[in-house]
Amino acid sequence: MTARYDNLVRTRSLDPEHDYLSIYQTMLRYEFPWDMKLGLNLAFNRSFSLPEIAAVHTATGELTERTQKRIDDTGLLMYEMVLNGFDQFRGREALRRINQIHRPYGISNDHYLYVLACLVIIPIRWLDQYAWRRPCCHERRATYLFYRELGQRMAITDIPGSYDEIEAWFDAYDATHLQPNDDAAAIERATRQLMLKRIPPMLAPLGNTLVSAMYDDRLRAATRVTTAAWPVRAGLHAGLRARALLLRRFGKPRATAMFSDGLKATTYPDGYEIGKLGPAPDDAPGRPAPDTVSPDSRSASDSR
Repeated sequence: MTARYDNLVRTRSLDPEHDYLSIYQTMLRYEFPWDMKLGLNLAFNRSFSLPEIAAVHTATGELTERTQKRIDDTGLLMYEMVLNGFDQFRGREALRRINQIHRPYGISNDHYLYVLACLVIIPIRWLDQYAWRRPCCHERRATYLFYRELGQRMAITDIPGSYDEIEAWFDAYDATHLQPNDDAAAIERATRQLMLKRIPPMLAPLGNTLVSAMYDDRLRAATRVTTAAWPVRAGLHAGLRARALLLRRFGKPRATAMFSDGLKATTYPDGYEIGKLGPAPDDAPGRPAPDTVSPDSRSASDSR
């Protein structure tokens, strides 16, 4: 076995029940950095498209009027937790800030669970189809356990008990609830630039068409995106599969972890404070007053 599989050998020697954070970090930072970032982008894109969630975002203007900042804040908070876990200071601070941001809104448990399921399922499905190798059972279990822990610390209840169970829940909920809506269409138009940044420069002229081709039929319908012509969809699939083959045969393990030089974002060229990420009260015109928040708003402590 070549050095290409050294990280996989190490992962298989670990116990995902206890080492899920280390396994998930290896997936993101060493094994599949480009694919994982793209998969997470697609996961957030899908979660933003659920009609009820999309309506909240368009009401606040966070994704339609302050798009770059909202995208940067979401990425920074997520990656702080992945890089530091939930018990180190920066990971705890990121989780605390996420709970603070969400607390004023009457978001149902199912909607929180849908977002969580998107973060578990969508990246793994992308890896299954387009990464240089498919994720192993340890990696699937570690992904599920990382997000289960995140969900529990956000006071999300009724989280399915395994990767397979959350996948089945996601498919059923997605089929019923991801419906065409104008709010999702507005958010997709505003956030498309995020996906365009993942397109190689040589393919930039086809960028918009390729982004549309990355969406499945249900997501395209929900966001009112026109289906890309079949030659584009076929070409994208073939190109991504060819990339996977080349990486499998000729690629080498990444020597330097992604984010080894720290997390950076366009909005914060001089750095950022975790506690100041996300919307300030004055920046959220659609935020409900405290006495109108529904009873099922999050009640977890900031850091648990």
